[in-house]
Amino acid sequence: MLYLAEGLRLPTNGLDYTILGIYFVVVLGIGFAARKSVKTSLDFFLSGRSLPAWITGLAFVAANLGATEILGMAANGAQYGVYTVHWYWIGAIPAMVFLGLVMMPFYYGSKVRSVPEFLLHRFGPSSHLLSSVIFAVSAVLIAGVNLYALAIVLEALLGWPEWVAIVVAGFFVLAYITLGGLSSAIYTEVLQFFVILAALIPLTVLGLKRVGGWDGLSDKLTDSQGASFVTAWEGTGIGSDNPLGANWLTIVLGLGFVMSFGYWTTNFAEVQRALSAKNASAARRTPLIAAFPKILIPAVVVIPGLTALVMEPDLGKPGSGLDYNHAIPVLMRDLLPNGVLGIAVTGLIAAFMAGMAANISSFNTVFTNDIWRAYLKKGKPDEHYVATARWVTVIGVLIGMGTAFIASTFENIMNYLQTLFSFFNVPLFVVFIIGMFWKKTTPAAGFWGLLSGTVAAMINYFWFYQQGVIEIPSDQGANFVSSIVAFVVGGVVMVAVTFVTKPKPVESLAGLVYGTVSPGLAEPPAEGDDAWYRKPALLGWGAIVLAALCYIPFSF
Repeated sequence: MLYLAEGLRLPTNGLDYTILGIYFVVVLGIGFAARKSVKTSLDFFLSGRSLPAWITGLAFVAANLGATEILGMAANGAQYGVYTVHWYWIGAIPAMVFLGLVMMPFYYGSKVRSVPEFLLHRFGPSSHLLSSVIFAVSAVLIAGVNLYALAIVLEALLGWPEWVAIVVAGFFVLAYITLGGLSSAIYTEVLQFFVILAALIPLTVLGLKRVGGWDGLSDKLTDSQGASFVTAWEGTGIGSDNPLGANWLTIVLGLGFVMSFGYWTTNFAEVQRALSAKNASAARRTPLIAAFPKILIPAVVVIPGLTALVMEPDLGKPGSGLDYNHAIPVLMRDLLPNGVLGIAVTGLIAAFMAGMAANISSFNTVFTNDIWRAYLKKGKPDEHYVATARWVTVIGVLIGMGTAFIASTFENIMNYLQTLFSFFNVPLFVVFIIGMFWKKTTPAAGFWGLLSGTVAAMINYFWFYQQGVIEIPSDQGANFVSSIVAFVVGGVVMVAVTFVTKPKPVESLAGLVYGTVSPGLAEPPAEGDDAWYRKPALLGWGAIVLAALCYIPFSF
């Protein structure tokens, strides 16, 4: 168990607690207000598919901008340097654009309530049940990461033991999600997005001012860590050494393709926000709108991690009592005056709530619809499933409290999170991508591809890497390799099984496979959706170009 160093206790006062209290009241108010709109299971799980694109787009990015993102990517910045921007510009934007332009018409047009339900239509019950169980497990594990991240902050703020912070915070999230379902989560996430920025921007500005601006930060890091630490690509040649422990090939293929696409295109905690949009056009634009703020997030997450390493050189060193996860709390302690400190603490708590709420709301949807309704309790009244979802929310939060203690054993929680993605999301992506583009892919191929990819990633990580059978310089490098292994093994198994098993009739694949008619593409745009600035292609390619341009200052 990791305990926060006594020296990180934040100098909070009544003003800070007042700001925090106001935030809690507002969030619970949103939960009570949203409860009035929950009349059916569709309302509870997908907000009645009624939300505009700008709401779902902000919720999409806020759901990802959780405490794990903020503390974890700041930790990555302190540990790996500017290489961390790869998680954004190559490890997020292309996949978000692909989701919006290519996959959302099929998700939304098929009117599924979850990502596993799409596999039910495409492959059948075996792949559906396996993917539902895998997703449910990963959702509560990731929720635990968010709980642990918040425990770090509350321990610094109040001096509470981690287990007390985990229990209290978990029950608070439980209250507002149980009340208002997905609507409560989404509207709260929109509020949280702006609260998070209000917390991180002052931290970034004051941190840069303290170390002499970007030039001063760059010079100090070059002196202490080497010139490559403040570049994105230097030292990534095959056989070269760099802090990330990865080369350009594993970055592009492992992170930029299989891990990134595996996460963004199949992670229901994100896709659920787009499925709640009011029409197919709004659903497509949801991840594309989210891509633009996502491009700029490194400025307020990675830079504070770099700044923390300069201001606290012992960060991450054995015996210092400070690991990389403490980068943000260190800056809060050293830089922020009271009042602003209250906003920062509120922002981190908001980030935790956004991340955990996304995973818990997706967990209750998948368990209730894809396991309980589909296999255990069929044909019950709609009210039964709403009540079940509320109880499942309680169970999910309680399990998340337990898995938070697993996350506490990792020095860098982002390493742990990326490990989970390589295990669960990448195998799911290979099943989706092959099944969506190859009509002949059979139901048996979907099941065995998903199972074999998951097992292969775990074997690579736990045996080949952790047991030292092969030498990989870092946890993140191992995660990139695990992702490639999962993708290749799952893909090979799917192709092999397809040739020896029977495919589904082509007429049953309408709207599920390319080359068939997709209801999502056929739906006419709503009034105003055909405006030039709302064109999905323009938004998507604009995000790709902007992300590529952001690399230029860090490439030399």
